[in-house]
Amino acid sequence: MSGDGNKKQFWKRNTAKVPGNIQHVYGAQHPPFDPLLHANLMKAGNKPPSTTTPGKPKKATTFQEFESITSDAWDVGDDDDELLAMAAQNLNIEVVMETANKVIENHSKLQERRQQQMDKMTEPDEKDGQEAHEEEEKDLYMLIKAVFSLLSEVGIEQAVLHRQQSLPHRPVIPLVARIADQNTSGTPAMTQREASRLDKFRQVLAGPNTDLEELRKLSWSGIPRQVRPITWKLLSGYLPANAERRESTLQRKRQEYFGFIEQYYDSRNDEHHQDTYRQIHIDIPRMSPESLVLQPKVTEIFERILFIWAIRHPASGYVQGINDLVTPFFVVYVFEYIEEEVENFNVSSLQEEVLQNIEADSFWCMSKLLDGIQDNYTFAQPGIQRKVKALEELVSRLDETVHRHMQQYEVEYLQFAFRWMNNLLMRELPLRCTIRLWDTYQAEPEGFSHFHLYVCAAFLVRWRKEILEEKDFQGLMILLQNLPTMHWGNEEVSVLLAEAYRLKFAFADAPNHYKR
Repeated sequence: MSGDGNKKQFWKRNTAKVPGNIQHVYGAQHPPFDPLLHANLMKAGNKPPSTTTPGKPKKATTFQEFESITSDAWDVGDDDDELLAMAAQNLNIEVVMETANKVIENHSKLQERRQQQMDKMTEPDEKDGQEAHEEEEKDLYMLIKAVFSLLSEVGIEQAVLHRQQSLPHRPVIPLVARIADQNTSGTPAMTQREASRLDKFRQVLAGPNTDLEELRKLSWSGIPRQVRPITWKLLSGYLPANAERRESTLQRKRQEYFGFIEQYYDSRNDEHHQDTYRQIHIDIPRMSPESLVLQPKVTEIFERILFIWAIRHPASGYVQGINDLVTPFFVVYVFEYIEEEVENFNVSSLQEEVLQNIEADSFWCMSKLLDGIQDNYTFAQPGIQRKVKALEELVSRLDETVHRHMQQYEVEYLQFAFRWMNNLLMRELPLRCTIRLWDTYQAEPEGFSHFHLYVCAAFLVRWRKEILEEKDFQGLMILLQNLPTMHWGNEEVSVLLAEAYRLKFAFADAPNHYKR
């Protein structure tokens, strides 16, 4: 009974005093950080290549598996160069020299034994060929010595620099910029197909009355960066479909928002509101991308948006997790005015009027989003409780092996999926992927509430192999809270969404399918 009681009361553990408030989201890192991969990197650099048979998959501890996981970080197949680069990065030069000398010494002893055997067996007319072979091996040993001698003279840093310079140039994937125009490798992907899609968006948006249904169909597969701001405003319901009314609507809503600031913002230090403001002030520096949110101007904007929303929604107030939901809107609406990558952009360089427009638009669109999922943030967060339970039932039907594996090691879905629902997977995916995901959420009916459940189910089953490899509670929790999505891009998100849509089609209108 006590065990059952503890399970029922799990969500009540460490609850805050203020209704609707939650504790810190543990393990929340953004963009995601995978300590397992970093540990594997060190292991791969310090261990000789594995000779395990390829047919027997192991944990991701070999260099080859690490290389395949991060195939966009360097060219696959350059094994000798890669091992040299790994050694140069991870090994001390004394260790390198000592190891090299031992290898050479062992080889020398082995060759001496072979030579003694060959002397007994080899005929006189074959000795010339054997001597030539010995000369080749001596040259090889001299080459190995020369390599490590070079390392000791010029230093590890020089060797690494030489390796980096010899690699072909690969553009780094921006954290948030050029979302619609990039694939996973970071290569610009403005193909003829993308150009054609952009033209279709512009044709739909150019009419006097935008066909929202057609706009949703186009947006489901991703929205080009050039038209994403206006498309998000239309699909969220912030702007009307009638083009003539849009400008007056923007002016009215922006004035209304700054009217709220004049009315409420000075009360942030009042006794009734100071705890809310203090929590917002603490949470914002934990957000990502840090290069953006830590700019004083951006921090100030986010504080105002979140405080005004909390004051106007007393049923929930401010709850940790809501702060993350501002970022995608803010970033997308900054793109309306700049061409640069937002990570390297100084937001304060924009005109004050532009910043005010971005702030007001972000506030209203975030409010529209939260209107559909507000029960996620009211007292006891019942919306999240229901969705996590539905996720558990759905996964038990989709992949019973994964479900039973987590039950075996006493992993509760609430322990990892709470954050997935609370933050809409923003802590599990890079921001560029979140923005692409939200393109579809904006286009899908009840995307942020109903469809998100199926995305989470597809996301969990996506890591089936890695989950089944973990054989204890701690390993499973570390994996599920630090899933290796850092290098994800449009391709991975599109596959995830397609699988989620398939699940929705199979289960959404047949609730009995959840049950056995």
